[in-house]
Order: sequence, then structure tokens, then C-alpha cells
Amino acid sequence: MKCLVTGGTGFVGSNLALHLQDLGHEVLITGNESEQPIPEFTGKRLFPGLFGVDLDRIGTIDVLFHQAAINNTRMTDRGEMLRANLEAPLELFRHVIENGCRRIVYASTTAVYGRNPAPYREDGPFDLNTPYAESKKLLEDASMALSSEYPGVVTVGLRYCNVYGPRENHKGSRATMIHQFARQMLTGNPRLYEFGEQKRDYVYVKDVIRANEAAAEAGESCVVNCGSGRATTFNELVAILDGVLGLERVPEYIPNPYEGSYQNDTTCDMSLAAKLLGFVPSFGIIDGIRDYHREGWLTAARWGLQ
Repeated sequence: MKCLVTGGTGFVGSNLALHLQDLGHEVLITGNESEQPIPEFTGKRLFPGLFGVDLDRIGTIDVLFHQAAINNTRMTDRGEMLRANLEAPLELFRHVIENGCRRIVYASTTAVYGRNPAPYREDGPFDLNTPYAESKKLLEDASMALSSEYPGVVTVGLRYCNVYGPRENHKGSRATMIHQFARQMLTGNPRLYEFGEQKRDYVYVKDVIRANEAAAEAGESCVVNCGSGRATTFNELVAILDGVLGLERVPEYIPNPYEGSYQNDTTCDMSLAAKLLGFVPSFGIIDGIRDYHREGWLTAARWGLQ
């Protein structure tokens, strides 16, 4: 199978590209080498990023896995967000479809639910309170329209929840709290927003890769949640990380600067993903963090702290 992974130097994209490569598929990626090096990847690289790529260099592909995006939820430049997260992807989608591709899997986000109460279900309600959320919902709608316009083309949007795991370290402040707490805890106590009871639906990146594979085999176009179906509080994360890292840190609480707009619960209803894709997450939060650590990505040496 020949496939293109956009955002192949990013978090999910790099994990996906390497997994597909390990399976023996022909893999092309777009990306940016300044994001993070992927020395293990031996396939074709179409730099620089999604913008500026000569689309004719792609050729005919079997599956497009679109992971590239501006994913800064606090970016306020709506025009640039729409250009990157809507206009450029749609140009790419049309190009690969017109050159024979019939399977498109793309990253969406549970940010489309905004400040609505959990559990999140695919039919909403929605709260597009940021340019990022708006751009992703518009891409979902446009992708469903494309599949109607081109018979035989299946598009699947995966609304990622809080994805964590190896290769997220380059994201800095946009990395999950699992990564951020672990790094803090290697040198001292973690700092939590008062009083640590905010909770997130964390999904391990290896499960997200499985969701992408299942989506590439979907029988119909759809948009589904991609989470674990269970949420974990920040206090619980600290306790789990203490156990996994062999530490005895205690939380230090600080005021939440985003009080009033901060999501306190992002639990996803995963029943539609199970029904339409046959996807059921396999990693619980403890097993996922243990695997994350075994892979060597939660160590002081990895971050240059020793």
C-alpha cells in the first residue's frame, strides 16, 4: 500500500509513519525537520511541510492520512487558521482524489465540543469558541461533502481527545499534562491548577494509530471520537506517575489563569467508533503510561535533565 502521512514529523504523524513503514508499506510524509528529527524513517519526504509542496510529486496513493495542522487552541488569527486547517487540506484532498485515492483519514479534534458538558457525542452540541475548533468543524463538513461529490471515496475524521505518548516532547506547552507533570516531577513537585480535580480523557498514541488503521478500512464516511472513553483527574495522574517513575511527589496548587473558559472534563463517548470502525481502545491510563515509560520517553536523559 502506498500512503501519504501529512505532518509526518509531528507527534501522531511520526508514530503513524514509522508504524506503516514497519508494516512494509510505501510511505511518503510532509513535515518540517525543525519540528523533530525522525532518523528511523527511510521513506520519501516532501518538504517543506504541507505548504509549498509540489502536489504533483505525490503521484498516486492508496490512502491519505492527514495529520498536519496548526493545533494551537489559543491562536486568534482566524484567516491563517482557516488557510492551514481548511483550505490547504481541501486542496490536497481534491488533488489525491482526482489522482485515484479513495481513502482519506484526517485528524479532527474534540475541541469542537468546547465548553459543553461531557460525555462528548458526535452529534454535538458544539461550541466553536476558537478559530481552531471552527477550522476543524468546517473541515469535517467539507470532507463529508467531498465524499458525496466523489462516489466511492470514503473520508473519516477522527476527533482526537488528549493524545499522549512517545514523540510528543517537542510540543512544549502544548504537550499533554502527562508529559508536563512527568518532566516537573523529575526535579520537584508538580504544579496543578486548584485543586487538581480537572479531568481529561487521555488516549495513548498506539491506540490512535490503531484508530487510523481502522478508519482506513471504514465502510462509510463518518466522523467519530478518538479517546479512551474514561477521564483521569490531574491528581490521579500525579499518583500514577509517582508509581511509574518511582517517586513520592505531591501536588502544589496554583490559581487557574483560564478559569471560566477551561475545560474541566473531556470524556468521550466511544460507542460510535466501535460501531462504525470496530475501534475499541486497548490501553488504560496506567498501562499506557507504563508503556510510555518503557519506551524511554519519560526519562531525565531524554530531556537533558541529567
